[in-house]
Amino acid sequence: MGIKLNLGCGRSPLPDWVNVDLAALPGIDVVADLDNCRMQPLPFADGSVSQMQMLHVLEHIKDTLALMQELHRIAEPGARLLIRSPYGSSDDAYEDPTHVQRLYMNSFTYFAQPTYWRADYGYRGDWATEEMVLLVSKADNEGLSADEVLRKVRQLRNVVIEIVAVLSAVKPIRPADRALQPQPMVKFQLV
Repeated sequence: MGIKLNLGCGRSPLPDWVNVDLAALPGIDVVADLDNCRMQPLPFADGSVSQMQMLHVLEHIKDTLALMQELHRIAEPGARLLIRSPYGSSDDAYEDPTHVQRLYMNSFTYFAQPTYWRADYGYRGDWATEEMVLLVSKADNEGLSADEVLRKVRQLRNVVIEIVAVLSAVKPIRPADRALQPQPMVKFQLV
């Protein structure tokens, strides 16, 4: 089993994980700038990581494709990456002045190589979305069908509190082929 990375963990390092952050805080094992992967690759060997997590990190990254490509480089085939983020149309996504990205249901398809059948932006990572969960308010959505909740998500702000995605590294990367382009399968969790 490969390395487990807790990326951008800040003040929440985990035991038995390699804790990575921009700041040399207590419990940080590796100091690295996740937003500068094009110029400064992460200090891990190709295919050496089996599990990663970014909890409320990706929304702070300007160059998400560079980071996702670098994470793909260090991931072993099938490595899992857990991402949690405020949902793009929530107040939480907009209120924090350090947030530079808004993540939505379809955002994760852009980390999959088949999506680039129309254009080539130089991205060479490939992640399959294994699971996507939208956390929604129980008080506002209990008793509604998934289609009714989805309609609200597409039309209103602050329906989704948080998005949780589990991705797996696809190696070798798939071709840029529209027929292979993934469609997100979304689950809702009442909180």
